[in-house]
This record gives sequence, structure tokens and C-alpha cells, in this order.
Amino acid sequence: MKQIALYGKGGIGKSTTAANLSAALAGEGLDILQIGCDPKRDSTRMLMHGSWIPTVLDLIREQGDRNITTDEVVFRGFRGVRCVEAGGPEPGIGCAGRGIIATFQLLERLGALDGDVILYDVLGDVVCGGFAMPMREGYAQEVYLVTSGELMSLYAANNIAKAISRLSKRARSRCRLGGVICNAKNMEGERELVDEFARRINSAMIAYIPRDRIVQLAELHRQTVIEYAPDSGQAGVYRQLAADIIRNQRMSIPTPLEMDELESFALEFVQV
Repeated sequence: MKQIALYGKGGIGKSTTAANLSAALAGEGLDILQIGCDPKRDSTRMLMHGSWIPTVLDLIREQGDRNITTDEVVFRGFRGVRCVEAGGPEPGIGCAGRGIIATFQLLERLGALDGDVILYDVLGDVVCGGFAMPMREGYAQEVYLVTSGELMSLYAANNIAKAISRLSKRARSRCRLGGVICNAKNMEGERELVDEFARRINSAMIAYIPRDRIVQLAELHRQTVIEYAPDSGQAGVYRQLAADIIRNQRMSIPTPLEMDELESFALEFVQV
């Protein structure tokens, strides 16, 4: 069983990438479990044709964790992808990471943490507490950083690389960096910038996902690109990403950059 996590800055397109990756993997006949670990609970929505599925935290608040069944938290989406949303606390109250912790504990009790691939879609603006749990507790064995060429996106990716580097020293943690995914913003020199960033942190750019209007059209139709436009070039990019992740054997302990080093390096690629 492959256990992978996609981390990245909020709004970078991580959930879109995760949903299309799950759809592509399922298209190869694999049993996929996607767990949304973002309080926005939108990770699995396109796999569920626009439906907002109940979150684990909401169900626990309503009826207690001992009274929840598998059918109440695990839903079948496009191509049979099993979908779970951890959820988050009420705005301004509690820790958002608690939803991740509660979700893993519940799924383990229900015997639902299984399949050929488990994909964790995790918010990466901050890597603390519950948000680091997939890495810290050995659930996520392969971490992929989703970034663009924008400085703050690279900054978030670099912070996650720092977390992987630190957590790799813990006996319980088995996480390694599998690669960097560039979800492009169509900046000049962006591909080269992200490729060089990946190299400098002791990894590689495993995919370059171009910006394409077909993504927005698919989401307006409440579908993944894989379902809405299976013959499009963009769907081909997601299928290639799925194939590359399945056969990827290059795992590394990253060597994150210092902030001034990151800024100086990024400036080299900016056209003034």
C-alpha cells in the first residue's frame, strides 16, 4: 500500500491536483482512499460531483465517535474513489489539526485505512500540530510539495521541506520527500525556477502542470478534468503524474533553504 501526502500553500491548487490524481490512479484499477485534511473540506468535492460530504469532526460533535459507522464517513465518488473529509472546528474556536487526529483514530478503529493508495490532501501554510500528523506519525510515507513559482508558495514548500527533514529523524516517522509538483501560474521562467528549487532542496520536479482553462470548466461542471475532458492534454498531464508517482522510487531527506537564500535564488529567475 502506498501512502502519499500532498502539501502546499492554501489556494495553490493542491486539492484540484489531489482529486485528479486520485481519479487517474483509480482509472488504472487501483483502490484509492482520499482523505481531505483541510478545514475547507473541499478536497473530495469534484470526485463527489459537487456534493459536500459530512466531515468526521461534525459527526463526532453530533453523535460521538463511538456511534459512527464506516458508511457515515466514507463515500464512493468518481471511479469508486473512497472519499473522507476531516473537517475543522467552528471559526475562531479550537485547533484545525484536531480534525486530522480524530479522523485517523476513527478510520483505524473502523478498519477503513486501507487500499492500494491512500492520498492525504493537507494544508501546508503551517506545518504544526495536527497538520504534521500524517508525516509525524508515519501515515504519509511519501510527501509531494505542490507549489508555483511565486515566492510565498515556494516559502510554504520550503517550510514543509524543513518539517520533513526534522521528522525524518524520528523513529516513528517514515516520511520522505517524493518530489515537487509545479502547478503553474504561467510566470516567465516558472518551470526552470521550480525545477531548480527542487534540485536545491535535494529533490526533483516530478510534474509540471500548466495553467489551463479546462480545469475551471471541469470544476464548474462539478467534475475532475479526468472525468470532464478525458482526452484533453490536461487530463494527460494528470495521468502522467499518476504513473510517475506509482513508479517513483526516488525518496529523499530534503535540505531546505534559508529564507535569504530562497529570496536570492528566486530573484535570479525574475525578469526585472
